[in-house]
Amino acid sequence: MSSSVSVAAEWDLLSDRFYRRITVYSPLPWSPPSAAAASSSSTSGGGGGGGGSGGVLGRLDLSTHIVAAAPFGGPIAAVRDDSKIVQLHSEPSRRRLLLYSSSGHPIASSPWPPQLPRLHSLAFSSSLNLVALLSDGSLLRFRLPDLKPNPSPTPVPLLPTSSGGVADAAFWGGGVAVLTEDNRVVVTTDIDAADPHPREFADPCVGQDEQVLCMAVVEPQFVMSGSPEVLLAVGDRVLAVDEDDVQTLGLELEIGPVQKMAVSPNGKLLAAFAHDGRLLVIPTDFSKIIFEYECDSALPPDQIAWCGLDSVLLYWSEALLMVGPNGDPVLYNYDEPIKLIPECDGVRILSNSNMEFLHRVPDSTTSIFGIGSMSPAALLYDARDHYDKQSAKAYDNYQLISSSLPEAIEACIDAAGHEFDISRQHALLRAATYGLAFCSQFPHERFQEICKTLRVLNAVRDPQIGMPLTIQQYKLLTAPVLIGRLINANQHLLALRISEYLNLNPEVVIMHWACEKITASAAIPDTVLLEGLLDKLRLCKGISYAAVAAHADNSGRRKLAAMLVDHESQSSKQIPLLLSIDEQDKALSKAIESGDTDLVYLVLFHIWQKVAVEKSAPLDFFGVINARPLARDLFMAYARHSKHEALKDFFLSTGRLQDAAFLLLKESRELERNPMASKGSPLHGPQVRLIEQAHRLFAETKEHVFESKASEEHAKLLRSQHELEVSTKQAIFVGSSVSDTIKTCIAMGNERAALKVKSEFKVPDKRWYWLKSCALATVGNWDALEKFSKERRPPGGYKPFVEACIDAGQKTEALKYIPKLTDPRERSEAYARIKMAKEAAEAASQVKDSDELFGRLKLTLAQNTAAASIFDTLRDRLSFQGTY
Repeated sequence: MSSSVSVAAEWDLLSDRFYRRITVYSPLPWSPPSAAAASSSSTSGGGGGGGGSGGVLGRLDLSTHIVAAAPFGGPIAAVRDDSKIVQLHSEPSRRRLLLYSSSGHPIASSPWPPQLPRLHSLAFSSSLNLVALLSDGSLLRFRLPDLKPNPSPTPVPLLPTSSGGVADAAFWGGGVAVLTEDNRVVVTTDIDAADPHPREFADPCVGQDEQVLCMAVVEPQFVMSGSPEVLLAVGDRVLAVDEDDVQTLGLELEIGPVQKMAVSPNGKLLAAFAHDGRLLVIPTDFSKIIFEYECDSALPPDQIAWCGLDSVLLYWSEALLMVGPNGDPVLYNYDEPIKLIPECDGVRILSNSNMEFLHRVPDSTTSIFGIGSMSPAALLYDARDHYDKQSAKAYDNYQLISSSLPEAIEACIDAAGHEFDISRQHALLRAATYGLAFCSQFPHERFQEICKTLRVLNAVRDPQIGMPLTIQQYKLLTAPVLIGRLINANQHLLALRISEYLNLNPEVVIMHWACEKITASAAIPDTVLLEGLLDKLRLCKGISYAAVAAHADNSGRRKLAAMLVDHESQSSKQIPLLLSIDEQDKALSKAIESGDTDLVYLVLFHIWQKVAVEKSAPLDFFGVINARPLARDLFMAYARHSKHEALKDFFLSTGRLQDAAFLLLKESRELERNPMASKGSPLHGPQVRLIEQAHRLFAETKEHVFESKASEEHAKLLRSQHELEVSTKQAIFVGSSVSDTIKTCIAMGNERAALKVKSEFKVPDKRWYWLKSCALATVGNWDALEKFSKERRPPGGYKPFVEACIDAGQKTEALKYIPKLTDPRERSEAYARIKMAKEAAEAASQVKDSDELFGRLKLTLAQNTAAASIFDTLRDRLSFQGTY
C-alpha cells in the first residue's frame, strides 16, 4: 500500500473532498517562435505551425503581457502590455502577438498591427478565433494558427462613438459584454461573425457619483430568455441587466460592495468577494447566501475563478487560496505570476515556468489510493500488485471482493481515465484486467473504450502537441471537434491517425492537409505537387477533389485546379468549379455526359452570361452548342420562352432561315395580342416589319414558297389596314381578314376603300358579291342591296342576296331574289328556310332524284304538320307505284 500512500500524499483536503495539483508541463520552453517552430515541425509529423521571426528571447513574463488561453487545453496568446514599463533585453521594441501551445511550444508570431488604439483584453472565441478588444470598443480578430487578421486588418466597431471607450469587459464562448466609460452595457453574441451585431442593453442608471466595481456575465444557455444577463456591482447592490430590464439584487442580503465576481460553470452560482474580505457564494438570483468565508485580506484578489462546482480560487500576488463550503481553505504559494484558466472540471494554472491542473480528485481515485482505504477497488488494485509479486495474498483479496468485483473493475477503469501519469494508467488498467479474469459478466467493451480514449488523450497531451485534455473535457469536446482543432494547428498526421484509430471519416483531415500543402508549396511545379496530393487524396474514397481544386484556384494555381478537378467523380461539384476556372467547353461536355439537364442549363447560362458581360459575338457560343444536340435542344427550348432574339440569332448563324422566319411570325402574333395594339398603331409598324423580315427569309429557301407569299400578303394587308385606321380614325381593321376588311369598309359606306382592297388582293367578283351583299344586309341598306343586284347579272347568281336577306331575317326582301334563283334545288331550300312549304314543294318537284331533297325539306319544316303533309303527298304523287 506504499504506492497508495505516496499518491494520496499529493492531495489536499478541502472540507470532505480531496483536490490535487498536477504538473502537466514543466518547464515551459517559451523559446523563440522561429527556432522552436522549426524544431516542432521536424518532430510533430503533422506539419507543425510555422512561426514568424523576431520572437521573444528567454522566458515569457506573464506580469508584463496581456494573456489569453483557450479552454479545453487550447493555445495561449500573449501581447506585451504597453500600459506597463518593461525592460527590454534582446527582444525588438515593436510588440508582437505570440501564440503558444499549452506546453509552451511556439506556434506563431506576428507583429502587432501599428497605429491601433490601446489593447484592452484578449480572448478566444468558441470557434478558436483570437479576439482582441481595443480600448475604443472595436474588435480585431486573428485566424489561427498563422495569426492573420480575419477577415480584414481593420477593427470592427462595437460601441457608439459617444460612449467614451471601454471601462470593463467580460468574454464568453460566443460573445462579449462591454461596459463603457459612460456606464452603458453593449453586448455582442456573434463575435465570430464577419459583421457582428452589437446590442445596447437597458440603461443601468448608474449615478454620476457611483462607480461600477466589477462585472460578470451569465451566459445565454443558462438564462431562460436565451439572452445573456450582465451583473454589475454598483455600491451596495448588484444590478442584473438584460436587453429590456434592470433588476436590483442583493440589498436584502447586505453583502456590501462587491469587488470581484465569477459565475460558476453551470450558471447557477456566483462567487463574490465583498469589500470587507468576505467570500460569498450565492445563487445568481441572490435569494440567499449559501456559503461565506472571511479572508485574511480585504484587498480584492487579482483573479477569481471556480474550480469545478465545489470550490473557488482567489489569487493575490504570490498566493492562491482555494476555498470550499466547509473546513479550512488550501493555500498555494507562488513566487511568480500566474494565470487562472477555468475549465469545466478544474482550473489550469499557467505560470512563467509551469502549466498545472488543479481539480477535485475523482471518487474512484479516492477509493483506490485513499490512505487506509479498504474499498473493493483498493483491494483489487492491491491484489494485482500481489499477483505481480506472485504472492498468495492476491487470491485472498479476490475472495474478499468477489461479490463486488464489477464495481471494483469499474472504479479502476474510471480512475485510469482521470490520470495524467501514464505509468499509473497502466497500473490501474492492469488491476482492471486482473478483475476481468474472474468477472465474465462485466462488459469488455467498457475496457476497450477507455483504452482507446487514453491512447488519444496521451497522444494530444504530448508536449509537442500541447493539449492537456482531461477525460471529461474530451467527452464534452467530442472526437470530431478535437480532430478539427488538431488540423487547425497543422497537426495533420496525428489527426489522421486518431481518425483511423476511432473509425472516423478522415476526409476532413486529408482535405485540410491538401489545402495547406498547396498554400505552402508555391515553389513546387504543378505536376509534381499533383502527384503528391493524389497519393494522399486516394486514401479516402469519395473525397471532394473539387473542394481542393477550388482552394488551388483561390491560391492562384489554376492549372493545378484544372488537373485536380478531373478526378472529381460528382458532376454537381465538378462542373461549377470548371466554370469558375474558365473551362466552359470541358464543363459543357461533362454536363452532357452526366445526363443532368440542370447542369447543362447551368453551363449554358454561365457561358451566355459571360458573352453578355464581355459583349462579345455569340457566334462561338452558337457553334459550341450546335455541335452538341442535347445542349442545342435545351437552349432552343429555353430561348423559345424567354430569349427570342438569342434564338433568332442562333437560327441565322446556323443557316436555319425557315426557323428564324417562323420565330419572327410568332413575335408578330405576340405583338398583335398586346393590349396596346387595340388602342392605336404604335405596335403595327414593328409587327409589319417582323412579317416582312419573315417573308425575306422564306424567300431565300426553295421549300417555303407558300409561306413566303403568305407572309408578303399578310404584311401588305396590315399596311392597308393601318392606312384605313388612320383615315377612318377607328382601330377596327388591323388583325382582320381581307374579307372582313372589305365588309367593314362597305358597312361604313366606304365602297371606294373596299374596291381598293378588292383590287390589291385580287378578290374574285363572285366573292365580291357575297361580301357586299352580306355587308349591305348587315347594316339593313336594302335599297342599296336591290340596286346592287340590278347593276348587272351577278356572276354567281342571286344566291348571295338570298342568303344575306334570310340571315338578316328579312323574308320580304328574300322573296325579291328567290324567284331569280335558277337552280330549283336552291330555290326550294330557300323557300323552306322562310317557312313557305308549298312553294318549296313545288320547286322541289322540278328536281330530278328529289327523294333526298324531300327528306331534308321535311326535316327543315318538321314543326309544321301541314307542310310535312304537303311534302308527303307530293312525294307519293311523284314516286313510282309500290316504292313506298
